[in-house]
Amino acid sequence: MRLNKYIAESGITSRRKADELIKNGEIKINGETVTELGTDVNESDTVEYMGSIISVQEKKIYIMLNKPAKYLSSVSDDRNRKTVIDLIRDNYSMRLYPIGRLDYDTEGLILMTNDGEITKKLTHPSHNIKKTYFVRTDRPFTREQIQNIVKGVDIGGYVTRKCEIKLKKGSDNECYITIGEGKNRQVRKMFSSQNLEVTYLRRISIGDLKLGNLGSGKTRELTDEEIKYLKSINWSISFFKFWY
Repeated sequence: MRLNKYIAESGITSRRKADELIKNGEIKINGETVTELGTDVNESDTVEYMGSIISVQEKKIYIMLNKPAKYLSSVSDDRNRKTVIDLIRDNYSMRLYPIGRLDYDTEGLILMTNDGEITKKLTHPSHNIKKTYFVRTDRPFTREQIQNIVKGVDIGGYVTRKCEIKLKKGSDNECYITIGEGKNRQVRKMFSSQNLEVTYLRRISIGDLKLGNLGSGKTRELTDEEIKYLKSINWSISFFKFWY
């Protein structure tokens, strides 16, 4: 990589301004001052500016994946099961990590990035973001069962917070549930507490980020507006109403 490009991609200045720094003798490679504009930088080289080592900043990538069932939301598996990395490997050479998780048997929206700060922010227990799922159960549910789930149910030593449920029109065993927590297999356990088995589960949104018509196993990069939203949203708990 040319030295001026290396300097620019380190984030300290533009490529044009980098040429000036080089000509003025303000850049060192491996301890030696460099003034030649056409100088190349190798991976093993140490580049310094004003006594500090500089390095190329990896481009931050933010993608949305429609995870199929039977894929783990992890980067590897000691049992050699398929993971979300298998779905993106051919299109992304940099190392991306899933933000949070989706259960092995659950489909739908999962975000992936190489931005550690965003990952930490979204997965921290104090930051509860609303997530909406499409649910299908093994048999029709009653009004009482749905009301119980909305109010909060015990899923094994933990009582869930209030949530929002909207029934799918024309169906007596399908609905949309929005929760602000992320306990392991939480949605399945919430319905199980009412003797309802979830036979199909798909996450369709995280906050304002919606899966839309993204195909199963497919990815797309987030738009600038979506990235801006991701970085600025206030991850606070909302109190939900019950739609019936």
